[in-house]
Amino acid sequence: MRFLHATNVRTRLTLWYVALLAGILVVYILLVFAFQYGVLRRQIVHDEIQDVETVEGLLFFDAAGKLQLEQNYHSHPQSHLLTDRLMEVRDLSGVVLYRADTLHGMELGGASLPSEGSGSFNERIVRLDDGSHALMISHLHPIHGTQVLIRLGYSLAPLRERMMQFLLLLLVALPLTLLLAGFAGYSVAKRALRPLDTMAARAQHISASNLHDRLAIETAHDELGHMGQVFNHLLDRLEQAFAQLQRFTADAAHELRTPLAALRATGELALHDASGRENHREAISTMLEETVRLNQTIDGLLMLSKAEASYGDTTSTFFLKDVVIEILALLEVLLDERHITVEHHHDGHGLIGADRSLVRVALLNILHNAVKFSDAGSVLSIRYERIVSGGTDFEQVCIENAGPCIPAGDHERVFDRFYTGTSHSTASGAGLGLSIAKLVIERSGGQIRFDESVVTGARCFMTLPASTAMPEAC
Repeated sequence: MRFLHATNVRTRLTLWYVALLAGILVVYILLVFAFQYGVLRRQIVHDEIQDVETVEGLLFFDAAGKLQLEQNYHSHPQSHLLTDRLMEVRDLSGVVLYRADTLHGMELGGASLPSEGSGSFNERIVRLDDGSHALMISHLHPIHGTQVLIRLGYSLAPLRERMMQFLLLLLVALPLTLLLAGFAGYSVAKRALRPLDTMAARAQHISASNLHDRLAIETAHDELGHMGQVFNHLLDRLEQAFAQLQRFTADAAHELRTPLAALRATGELALHDASGRENHREAISTMLEETVRLNQTIDGLLMLSKAEASYGDTTSTFFLKDVVIEILALLEVLLDERHITVEHHHDGHGLIGADRSLVRVALLNILHNAVKFSDAGSVLSIRYERIVSGGTDFEQVCIENAGPCIPAGDHERVFDRFYTGTSHSTASGAGLGLSIAKLVIERSGGQIRFDESVVTGARCFMTLPASTAMPEAC
């Protein structure tokens, strides 16, 4: 069956089609042969019964008591298969009373069987002394008061010879039929797969420089059209990923160039300044500050890379409030320093299923921003609640602070990478925190947004898929 594993799809389809058709035709030929043989055999039996009934009226005993057959008897000429009529008549003791010359002295059917021919016409195939076979009919019939057994048969040689000719004709026609079917099947397969060749040729010319090109789809509703659509969707995602990578690379290069340039400038000034140690200490302090900012940017880039590579392989079940409290403990010094009060409002179970470490990073960035931009002595409000969206349960946490509001039109831009909204100073940070938070939340199946209706401070909503499983032990 190695020929069925050709490398060409059209050839494989054609060979499979021809092989399947060959199997079907062989079965069909056998069925037709068996059916035709059965029909002709039943026809022979039917004609033999008619012959027996005719013979019964033509048999008579002559003056010497010998059984004779009238000479005006004729076979049925309408059936060309009914040739070489064989006939034998016996009495009930088995003595042969009449035997046709066509038997050439041979017995027809051997010794009489018990109840042979009584009540109906018995049918069976017998073997003659010369090795040939005959289909024989037996029937009991009274002649002038004497009960005799009439046996009438026809040789099966003509039937079998013609049936073999018929089978040979079918077998000779089989390879010709398969050859024609193969050519037709190959043409059909070639025509059906022509759109695939077109798409493959188009795909070969798509590279990183022309990812905007798409495959031409002739029929979108068949399998090839569906494959083309899937490939085009893949190209859409690749083009988007390349665009994000290019934008990310450009932004990262810009953000890394700024502190590096500041470090170089500070170092060169300190190198050429001989006024004293105090100036050197100030230069070193400035360089360390820029180094801290550079480290923050690099840490943010690494976290973005980790979040982008995560596909929920480390999902666990935990309470959202526990993670928030854990983060607030880290920010306790900053909260005390600015006299910020935290209020919790709980209206849900708070149990979610996600990557705990990544969700912790997202919440840390959001809460750190909320504390950093809160007015001193203000209240940081955190509310938890269970919501339903699209038939799916979500746990939502709302973090609201009092302080400067987000400028109009910036509620979506704040999630862009390296976006700070102010000058690139050390106080503004690297501009990656909210980008990381958005990426983590969306990869976890949730959403994050800022309320645009707030005119004082900021209100951030973060939703994550709720879980009904028991939380895992720490």
